[in-house]
Formats: sequence, structure tokens, C-alpha cells
Amino acid sequence: MMLHIPNVLTHEQVAQMRAAIDAAEWVDGRTTAGVQGAHVKRNRQLPETSPVAVEQGRIIEQALARCDLYFSAALPARTMLPLFNRYSDQETYGLHVDGAARRVPGSVLWMRTDVSCTLFLSGPDEYEGGELTVVDTYGTHEVKLPAGDMILYPSTSLHRVNPVTRGERVGAFFWTQSLVRDPARRAMLFEMDQALRGLRARIGETEETVALTGHYHNLLRMWSDT
Repeated sequence: MMLHIPNVLTHEQVAQMRAAIDAAEWVDGRTTAGVQGAHVKRNRQLPETSPVAVEQGRIIEQALARCDLYFSAALPARTMLPLFNRYSDQETYGLHVDGAARRVPGSVLWMRTDVSCTLFLSGPDEYEGGELTVVDTYGTHEVKLPAGDMILYPSTSLHRVNPVTRGERVGAFFWTQSLVRDPARRAMLFEMDQALRGLRARIGETEETVALTGHYHNLLRMWSDT
């Protein structure tokens, strides 16, 4: 399941974040790539330990904590602190799949990568190319969203970032370990949750919505592996 989540950050938050990260020191993006990814990755990133990256990543974490749509879709058990990247001058990230596990920065813990997210920090009119292209069983999907919007998709998906031919593409990215490992079950729970929200908005709380909510939570208990 791919999901567009609008307005994770406001225009003011994006502008403040860009001012902070644009002034920071960037490094070769291959420092965080696996063996496969390093062969096809050409971009720049803020170091994981950069104080600016940590501070701005916390701001994104706070925004995600207020985002019901993200919680409903990802069912987060653990979310990695967001990282930041930028592309210009034909920089690209070729077709790859994200590693199944990542070490939590500053810790001996590892987390499983179930859900991948890209939060756009530059608008589509600021650059050409640079589309996030995700390949799944339903075909190839190109994504280029307004600044402050986010795309969520299964980490099992093959994906790439097309070369940026004009301007600069700036974004944040991170992974989530979900309470529900299986993407089909996550999608089913997401659709059920959204349907219940729609029913409550239209007819209020009823015996039927209470019963369906019980089934939702019992399925979550049954399928959760955390």
C-alpha cells in the first residue's frame, strides 16, 4: 500500500527546517547505504550524528505523533529518527530495496524496516526530475509531492530516485517497524480503521460501530508481533 499523507509539516515549519539544514555540513550519501545501494547511490546527506539533523528530526517526530493518518497506516512500534538528503546536478539513487534491518543510532538495538517514508522539503516547482519511483505488483508509480507532504510505502518495494536535472530536491526519510509485520494485514486494518472513522462521522457511535471497533482491536492483538 502506498499512501500520500498531506501537510505533515506546515509551510512555516518547512521554511524553518530548510533554513536550518541548508546551513549545515552535508556528506556523501553512500555513508548510510548498504552494499547494494552504495553502487547506485549518488546524493548528499546530513550525518546521522549531526546536531542539526537530530534537532530537525525530532521536529518531524513530533509532527508524526500528531498525525492520525500516519499512525493508522503504519501502526508504528518503533520509528527511526528521520535523516535528510538532497539531490542536484544529475544526482540519483538507482533501483534498490531497503535493508530489512537497521541499527538504531546511538544504541545496540536493531529495528526491522517494515514501512518506508519520504517527507518532501522542496516543492515540485523547485526542481525537475527527482521523482521517487516505486515498483510493485501493480506497476511503476512516480511520486513528486508538495513540500510538507509525505509518501508512505512498504519497505519491501523496489524503488529509485530519478536524476535531478534542474534545481535541488531536498527531503527527509525514515523507516518504521510496525506492530503488524505483514503489509496485507496492515492495509486491511488501515481500511477498516478509515471506514470506522467515516461511519462515526456520518452516523455517530452505534452498537454496530462499537462491535466493529472491537473486531479491529482483536485483529490487531492477533496479528501484532510486538
